[in-house]
Amino acid sequence: MPRLLALLLTAVTTTTAFAQDLIDKGFVEGWNIMMDPALGNGCLIQTIYQDLSVVRIGYDALDKRGYFAVYNKAWGEIEQGESYPIRFELDGKSFDATAIGFNQRDVPGATVFFTDRSFVEAIAQNKIMTVYNPEGQTVMAIDLKGTAKALDYARDCQNRKL
Repeated sequence: MPRLLALLLTAVTTTTAFAQDLIDKGFVEGWNIMMDPALGNGCLIQTIYQDLSVVRIGYDALDKRGYFAVYNKAWGEIEQGESYPIRFELDGKSFDATAIGFNQRDVPGATVFFTDRSFVEAIAQNKIMTVYNPEGQTVMAIDLKGTAKALDYARDCQNRKL
């Protein structure tokens, strides 16, 4: 029980640290709906997984593009501003991308920016997203359950209906 409590406390602390500058817009299907003032009030969905990875899918209203970001304290080897070629697989469909390394509040992560709306639709319509490094090794597999509904709410947030 103490181990579970410690894991839960870490998860809440991690989520709180990333959410400090975000405006809460609700919770849908396991995802927080939020607005990010630092990105021109772009809306996003965010969740945390068992390995304490924080995943965000959102809209950068300043640069008119979408993004997919993952933070994880265990990823110490990621360098701020470095480019990392990766591949996403969404239920058998493959997408090549370049992730940009960053460090937010001393937690490393990577972001993929995109302007193709079909990528968001592919995320919403699939069950699992697997991310691979250049060597073809699995970096992580993300359960996308609930993302379709959460992304609908994020669109409502972006259209200022929330």
